[in-house]
Amino acid sequence: MSYVDGYVLPVPKKNLKTYARMAKMGAKVWMKHGALDYKECVGEDLKTKWGKSFSSMLKLKPDETVVFSYIVFKSRAHRDRVNAKVMKEMEKLGDMEMPFDIKRMVYGGFKVLVEI
Repeated sequence: MSYVDGYVLPVPKKNLKTYARMAKMGAKVWMKHGALDYKECVGEDLKTKWGKSFSSMLKLKPDETVVFSYIVFKSRAHRDRVNAKVMKEMEKLGDMEMPFDIKRMVYGGFKVLVEI
């Protein structure tokens, strides 16, 4: 079964273009080092009729939207190897200013339960 790193983060709408440029660079780096898939998705239908919405969980401000992202790997061991290479490459770039509030980012690694 695959392994997935998932991210949910609040991004100011005015920063979406900057975020997209950063995400495209990230996609190239993760894929170069062996990730199987990389997706960055921006919120469109965030008003839910049931459950708790991403908007409320992140305490979105009126000028923000949600970005949901995930990266797919062969396994957790594969994820750990790929991420180590990615982080090493990112360190060479130095500190980047993030176009979102990193303290409100939600992240986790997930073992795939169902895969078709």
